[in-house]
Amino acid sequence: MQFDESNRLRERAKRLIPGGAHTYSKGDDQFPQLSPGFITHAKGALAWDPDGNEFLDWGMGLRSVCLGHAYEPVLEVVRAQIEKGVNFTRPSLLEADLAELLVELVPAAEMVKFAKNGSDVTTAAVRLARAYTGREVVIRCLDHPFFSVDDWFIGDTAMDAGIPQSSKALTKNFPFNDAAALERLLEANRGQVACIILEAAATAAPAPGFLERVRELATQHGAVLVFDEIISGFRWNVRGAQHYYGVTPDLATFGKAMANGFSLSALVGKRDIMERGGLDHAHPRVFLLSTTNGTETHCLAASLRTIQLLRDTPIIDENWQIGRQLREGFNALAARHGIGERARMQGVDISPWYAFYDADGKVDMGLRTLFLQETIRHGVLIPYIAISASHRQAEVARTLDAVDKALKVVAQAMERGSVDGLLVGPVVKPVFRKFN
Repeated sequence: MQFDESNRLRERAKRLIPGGAHTYSKGDDQFPQLSPGFITHAKGALAWDPDGNEFLDWGMGLRSVCLGHAYEPVLEVVRAQIEKGVNFTRPSLLEADLAELLVELVPAAEMVKFAKNGSDVTTAAVRLARAYTGREVVIRCLDHPFFSVDDWFIGDTAMDAGIPQSSKALTKNFPFNDAAALERLLEANRGQVACIILEAAATAAPAPGFLERVRELATQHGAVLVFDEIISGFRWNVRGAQHYYGVTPDLATFGKAMANGFSLSALVGKRDIMERGGLDHAHPRVFLLSTTNGTETHCLAASLRTIQLLRDTPIIDENWQIGRQLREGFNALAARHGIGERARMQGVDISPWYAFYDADGKVDMGLRTLFLQETIRHGVLIPYIAISASHRQAEVARTLDAVDKALKVVAQAMERGSVDGLLVGPVVKPVFRKFN
């Protein structure tokens, strides 16, 4: 593959945009040098770059596309709504229609507030919890990679430049599946914790009893329990991962898959907490969420249609099966190449992930970069795996063929003890790091 036009455009973008992209996980440091710098258009599970290269896409807009790019049943309602206008002086009826559907489906949802992205609603949940409890400390799960662009979270990462120390001091963290560590934190900060925020599941499923214990501890300590379902919502189950695992939080946030790539997010929760952001209470007012474009009508229409399709068809069940096939296929190929101990796909089948390890068992970013380079060479873009209704048996077969060829090269690098001579350009890096 040639990337001449992408490379020319990269230089233009870097002159104009810090990092060359508006989302860190889309930046050049996250992809090998031999990769598309941009996507010009996409349809179903396919995407094309400025050089005319075609890719089978598994990233799907940072996991936001759950049906497929430019999915016609969603586009139909979006086109119809755009003809009617997208933003009005008073609320549209669609706001109540979609809120009613979420209340019907999601266990935690008694009231709903919409916004445009995940950071909006997770930070709104934190503010609401602080107002409701009169406390300031936030406890967040350490193993879940991203909650918000705002200070309360970014200050608790390696990329904390520009965050006041006073903000950093108010966020604490605990490991996923370690209820004892959470309990110790709650005891050490007794009477100060406003909320506990975590994903119900991310790279790993919750251990038996873990979420139930988190729920108990939150109740015992008077802290608001928040589930970040920006990724898991409408992927694990149409009623959310909270329904799938049978544990109901006080507040929950949704986004990404809820509108098949159109910009929409939601904060849902118990009425006695959520109503603090409204007009019918005697408590101090909470500036919960107020956005000019938060309820654009075409995005609400896209979400209604997306959720209805997920509710009324077996798409989600089929997606779980596709994830299992990918995981089993990847691991079988790694074993065939003799690298099964150092190349593994694991995690929850609806959202599997892969990693490569060095001889000491540490994550090897060089091998990951080489794998990405080689899968891209064979027409598959798989920085992570977001299964959609457009990924079915043909896409699995095409992917595993590319994985087979890529793992052959990875095995050569392992045998040599280096990616030198096989990898073109620098190794990819984690987003959250202190220096470039």
